[in-house]
Amino acid sequence: MLLTILATVLVWWLLPAEQPSAPVAQLPAELSSGPVVVDRTVIEEGEIDAGATMTSLLGRFLSPQDIYLLDKQAKPVFPLTRLKAGQAYRLKHLDEQFVQFAYDIDQDDMLIIDATDDGSFTVVREPIPYTVRVDHIKGTIQSSLFEAVTSVGEEAELALALADIFAWDIDFILDIRVGDSFQALVEKRFRDGEWAGYGKILAAEFVNRGEPFNAFRFKDGDRSTSYYDEEGNSVRKAFLKAPLAFSRISSGFSMKRFHPITKTWKAHPAIDYAAPTGTPIKAVGDGTISRIGYTRGNGNFIEIRHNSSYKTIYLHMSRFSRKMKKGRRVDQGQVIGFVGSTGLATGPHLCFRMYRNGSPVNPTRIKSPSVAPVSGENREKFLETIRAWVARFSVPTQEGQASAQQPESVHLN
Repeated sequence: MLLTILATVLVWWLLPAEQPSAPVAQLPAELSSGPVVVDRTVIEEGEIDAGATMTSLLGRFLSPQDIYLLDKQAKPVFPLTRLKAGQAYRLKHLDEQFVQFAYDIDQDDMLIIDATDDGSFTVVREPIPYTVRVDHIKGTIQSSLFEAVTSVGEEAELALALADIFAWDIDFILDIRVGDSFQALVEKRFRDGEWAGYGKILAAEFVNRGEPFNAFRFKDGDRSTSYYDEEGNSVRKAFLKAPLAFSRISSGFSMKRFHPITKTWKAHPAIDYAAPTGTPIKAVGDGTISRIGYTRGNGNFIEIRHNSSYKTIYLHMSRFSRKMKKGRRVDQGQVIGFVGSTGLATGPHLCFRMYRNGSPVNPTRIKSPSVAPVSGENREKFLETIRAWVARFSVPTQEGQASAQQPESVHLN
C-alpha cells in the first residue's frame, strides 16, 4: 500500500507543470467571421457594427495621427464618418502592418484604401466587380404582383422594381386583374460565385386587361437613364398613378360620405389608401412643399405645389421623412413620409387629395401627359438597342423557368 502511494507521488512529481495558456488576441467586435491567412497576409471579413469607426476598425495598425490624415484624404472620395452598419468590408494586414481596407458603399460601389511603401495611402471609389447574368422572367397575376413574382421563384424586391417602372400607367392597387401578366429581362448579380441581388431591369412588359405596356431602359445622351416604350415615348409622366406602391383603397373619391368618427355626412374629395403603419409615401410629382405640419383633423400632413395648376395633399402620416420643411423641393417618387393614423383616423391609412386650379379632382381619373421622348439624334441608337430585347420577349419561356444569357464579368455603371 505504501509503495503504491509513493509511486503515485513520484509520477506526479515527474510530470511537467501545466504551462499557463498564452493570451488569445481579441479581434474587434465588428468582425463577423474568423480571419483567413494567405501567404502570411491575414484577411478579415465582416460587416460594420453599429457605432463602428475607423479607429475601432484600424486602431490596431494605425496611429491616431494616421487615421486623422486618412480621414482628411478620404473625405472627397467618401467620408469615413458615413460608414453604415451592416455593410460588408474586408481588411488585410501582413505581420501586423496594415495593407488594405475595402468597404461596400452600396450595391454598386466600393471604397478601397491601400497602404503605400512610403507610409501614406491611396483612396479610390470603384464599381463592385460582379458577374452578371440576364434572365428572362415571366409570370401571371392570380392575386397580386407580389404573389406573381414570388411564385416563379423570384424575390419581392423585383415586384417593387417593376411597380416603379409602370407606376405612371398602372395603379397596382386599382387596375390589375387576374390573368394580367408580366415579363422582364433582369440582370442578376453574383459576387465570388454567390448571389448578390438584382441589377438593372433592361426591359419589361406588363399586360393589363389585355393592353400591353412596354418599358426599355435607355440613356438618351446627357439625360438621366430612363424607360421608354417601343416607339421611344417616355413611360414617365407628370404624375404617378398612386402615392403608394401596394395597398388597398379603403374609401374612394366622393362628394358625400358618412364620416366614421364625426358620424356626419360630408364630402370626401380624396382617396384613402389603407396600409400598415410605416409604409413609405411618395410624392406623385415634382414640386415644392407649400405646407407641412399637424392639425387635429388631418394629423401630420404635407401639401405639395406642383405647378400653377396642381397641388396634392397627404394626410394622417405617422411621421415625415428627414429634412422635410416648407419650401423644400421634392422629386417625383421621393419618399416624403410614412403611413400612420394621426388626426381623425380609425386606423393607419393615407388620405390623398389632388386639386386643380383650387378645385378637388379625382386622382384616379387624371390623364397625365408624358415627358420628353427619345431625342431625334439618338432615336436610331435606341431602336437598335431594344431590337434584341424585343426579339427575346417573343421567345417562349415557361413561367418559373427563366431563360438566361451566358454570364459575364462586368463593372456596373
